[in-house]
Amino acid sequence: MPRPSTRVQAAARSIGEQFVTWRKLHGLTALQVSERAGISRNTLRRVETGDPGVGLQAFLGVARALGVLDAVVTATDPYETDLGRARADEILPKRVRQ
Repeated sequence: MPRPSTRVQAAARSIGEQFVTWRKLHGLTALQVSERAGISRNTLRRVETGDPGVGLQAFLGVARALGVLDAVVTATDPYETDLGRARADEILPKRVRQ
């Protein structure tokens, strides 16, 4: 697997730092979050330090444990953007847009 781009590495570090902040705001220990996410403490450490090779299931599990999963899903929803809504009307069949 090729090395992630600098931007991807920076984004992974930023998300990891934000997850640490969320964990602390909730008053949770790393052990509590790892148990709630169904991952090992070591995997949580990888998420929190921004390891871009961590699996999607682990990432989403941590987001769920921290109460930000819905925000992650919404952030990637094209229908939540002006471009996505405009282009959907142009290029997607009606049954896909609903």
